[in-house]
Amino acid sequence: MKTTTLNLATLAVLAGTMVLTGTAWAQAKSAAEGIAEYRKMLEDGNPADLFEAKGEALWKQKRGPKNATLEQCNLGKGAGVVKGTFVELPRYFADTGKMQDLESRLVTCMETLQGFNAEEIGKTAFGRGEMANVTALATWVAAESRGLRFNLPQGHAEEQKSYEIGKRVFFYRGGPMDFSCASCHSVDGQRIRLQDLPNLTINPGDGVGFAAWPAYRVSNGQMWSMQLRLNDCYRQQRFPFPGFASEVTVALGTYMGVNAKGAQSIAPAIKR
Repeated sequence: MKTTTLNLATLAVLAGTMVLTGTAWAQAKSAAEGIAEYRKMLEDGNPADLFEAKGEALWKQKRGPKNATLEQCNLGKGAGVVKGTFVELPRYFADTGKMQDLESRLVTCMETLQGFNAEEIGKTAFGRGEMANVTALATWVAAESRGLRFNLPQGHAEEQKSYEIGKRVFFYRGGPMDFSCASCHSVDGQRIRLQDLPNLTINPGDGVGFAAWPAYRVSNGQMWSMQLRLNDCYRQQRFPFPGFASEVTVALGTYMGVNAKGAQSIAPAIKR
């Protein structure tokens, strides 16, 4: 009789545990589905389309002291080739002798082809003047590779070096808060409010992390490039802002981009 009572009590406890576990799982699933539905609604009429159209117009427009277009800009696949370049950047460029991401390469082309001052552009605040045009151009170039999969080159010694520098920077802890990029982005399943914190040490999946920027930020009504995204990460770490297209930010892009190999690009995306 005692055995029967014990067994019944045990079963009752197990049943209660299963109900609680099932309820928690259902709630977690519901929250995840709700976030997915929210993001899906945001995608309907993504304002990034406006920046994309502006970027395409800027690419073809004669501008700058040289009154020239950017149609001969080499983004890595030859002069004038745009499709497929975004998913292979950052990469090493022999003409500049350094690693460049999309934004820094666009500024190089604006200087060499159109006569703009690259140093002055680099000092301009995001969203202002020619820097706003760089963001629009990057948005359009990214859109031309939408649906393609990331495959950053690592054949050159500088590309391999950039990856290793980016990895060290990613895991470097410091600042008054004593945390790093890895503090938020090195494990699976983390989220802050409605914002996923993807694991960027591996391929996080299609359209996640590196594969989603540039993106339109609904919360502040701005188009964010990867350079701005990284600057904001430094702000959250309470670090000084890195210089535009600095070796550090390009290296971080290399590290995340190589880790995202095989991920499908959805840029320009839309974010909270």
